[in-house]
Amino acid sequence: MNTDNARINTDKTTEGIRDPATTGTKFLLPYPCSSVRYPCSSVFQRFTASIATIALVASCAVGPNYSKPEVETPVEYKEVGNWVLAKPADAVPKGKWWEIFGDPILNDLMEQVSVSNQTLKAAEARYTAASASVAAARSGLFPTLGVGADAGRSRRGSSGTSNAYSVTLNAAWEVDLWGRIRRLIEASSAGAEANAADLANARLSLQAQLATSYFLLRGTDVERELIEDTVKAFETSLKIAQNRYAAGVAGKVDVVQAESQVKSVQAQALDLRVSRAQLEHAIAVLVGKPPASLTIEPIAFKVKIPEVPPGVPSTLLERRPDVAAAERRMAAANAQIGVAQAAWFPALSLSGSGGFAGSSLTNLFTAPNQIWSLGLGLAGTLLDFGARGAQVDIARASYDEAVANYRQTVLGAFQEVEDALASLHWLAEEHVVQAEAARLARESVVLTMNQYKAGTVGYLNVALVQASQLNQERSTIQVVERRVVATIVLVRALGGSF
Repeated sequence: MNTDNARINTDKTTEGIRDPATTGTKFLLPYPCSSVRYPCSSVFQRFTASIATIALVASCAVGPNYSKPEVETPVEYKEVGNWVLAKPADAVPKGKWWEIFGDPILNDLMEQVSVSNQTLKAAEARYTAASASVAAARSGLFPTLGVGADAGRSRRGSSGTSNAYSVTLNAAWEVDLWGRIRRLIEASSAGAEANAADLANARLSLQAQLATSYFLLRGTDVERELIEDTVKAFETSLKIAQNRYAAGVAGKVDVVQAESQVKSVQAQALDLRVSRAQLEHAIAVLVGKPPASLTIEPIAFKVKIPEVPPGVPSTLLERRPDVAAAERRMAAANAQIGVAQAAWFPALSLSGSGGFAGSSLTNLFTAPNQIWSLGLGLAGTLLDFGARGAQVDIARASYDEAVANYRQTVLGAFQEVEDALASLHWLAEEHVVQAEAARLARESVVLTMNQYKAGTVGYLNVALVQASQLNQERSTIQVVERRVVATIVLVRALGGSF
């Protein structure tokens, strides 16, 4: 508070003086309250009554209250078929879903994702920022306090110089008369909850990526083992062709075909090394490590395809984090409509200050130098050429967009579950057929090799059935890989919990 106002407050004994520095209707109440007409107690009673009235009016909030829109939810999944047994799933892990595969190495890698993955850390930082925005919005419900101290020296004409000192404590409060701040808090809270769901969705997606990469790597190891065994078998066939050629009962073409077949399979083995290295590097990055610091040794591996109970479609809306995030963003957009509509109404603000002002430091903090003021301001916009109306239209359009995004997210969630269920159903049947095809291919190789040794067929027949066997064996392994990946996709589609 400046010196001039201080002098006004200590000299005047009228009810109040309009402060020309403010835009609203603000009155500086004089001190000391020596007026007979308006004693201090009467002023405070009137001011307290005004505050109570304002608080009662401020209990309302403009804008629509949030109500989650309906979405079409099927009674059951179309592709569930009869492959899922109707039995309780209490023993199925509901948090660490990857434990259904019973792989300790995968379990250890999953724990590292939550600790070291940088994408997850970025999502955590976004959630922390969103949580802080809620606190920032909530602070608008309370007054702000400030302190000030001034010292000055001035001269007027020939009257000599004078000193002016003041120490004041100031307070200001915007009354949430129309619920603008409460709608902001509502929007910020819903936004923070959406970020929390985003964090859960990011964690689930990274876990699914890690599990997929891990099992593809293990499948690559199985294929490499198969090809290495095939190379040995083809080298045995090459030896037989060389012996027959040396004995004069076979032509040079048999030896060339056998050698070509060996080299072709060796090249396939080298190609698998490239795939394995890339998968191992991807896993390292997912667990937050440089590729050079992570090595996953090949082990004897036989994957177990677990049974995942899909539940009923309605529960999908409760446990899918991306669906939850879309719903919370819809709530935040709805609250922003109220924020935009509140701009149509005038803003009410209260202010007050108190302290000491005088011309000497020695007796500054004494009763005669006390000053205080209380103020009330009401300000609103009369003409903005459609700006506020446009902001309301923008908020409503944003809400409509959020509703459409929510419904599309729900539809996408149902599709992902149906796709995964269909994949698991038909891949299980394909696995049976493919395994039989591989068995017949192995039998065909034995029969054809016996015929070749007896001289009834040429080596080309042997090469063809051996190549067919390799393809059938690899296809069997790849079907198993696809079944595991489809299981992971189903877990991801269900929200990571059963």
